[in-house]
Amino acid sequence: MSSPKVLFGFHAVGVRLKTAPRSIIEIYADPTRKDARMRQFLERAHEAGARVIDADGMRLAKLAGSHGHQGVAARVEALPAAHSLDDLLDQVQGPPLLLVLDGVTDPHNLGACLRVADGAGAHAVIAPKDHAAGINATVAKVASGAAETVPYFMVTNLARTLGELKERSIWCIGTSDDAPKTVYQTDLKGPVALVLGAEGVGMRQLTRKTCDELVGIPMRGAVESLNVSVASGVCLYEALRQRS
Repeated sequence: MSSPKVLFGFHAVGVRLKTAPRSIIEIYADPTRKDARMRQFLERAHEAGARVIDADGMRLAKLAGSHGHQGVAARVEALPAAHSLDDLLDQVQGPPLLLVLDGVTDPHNLGACLRVADGAGAHAVIAPKDHAAGINATVAKVASGAAETVPYFMVTNLARTLGELKERSIWCIGTSDDAPKTVYQTDLKGPVALVLGAEGVGMRQLTRKTCDELVGIPMRGAVESLNVSVASGVCLYEALRQRS
């Protein structure tokens, strides 16, 4: 059985309360915080039958490994991994929408990408095992619960995985500053994997070569590129717009 892990912040703990309350071992809350948000949160925790323990800011920061806990943390059982990527794709209803991240190592960026992926209805996020951030408490906090709801698959060989997606007729679309057309000129209604690299560096060469086509995001100002989570949002929500 997996070791318990810690979630912190209202969103991350709140989503676990909503989706899998029985997996919560105990919740720690700052008794000095008596605002409406905390009162509502504690009401939900008690309704779910969760054990709530008073904890001061120092204890919460130690548990969370961060001072950004908002007065709330929880020890939870790890949820079962959401199948393999193949199993997930076999169960998808309609055309798959995937987000592929190549070389995104910053946990804040990964958390923000997961949050965007959840909002846009992406079926999964895929990243290489090497040179990529894994799911930790910081990712879960920034993701505002999306780390619990969006399957995140770390694969051994990203180029091979893209090849396997192509065998399933999933069109792999990479993003690049020098692409011949924009994401708005591209058909995203079918089975699509949107591939983004780390800010500045971009995709690795092999990843780029494996993509079926490259698209860009129009940049009209002085900056040359967007943060990867912002770029993910632009691309995923364009796909959602076209599919709506």
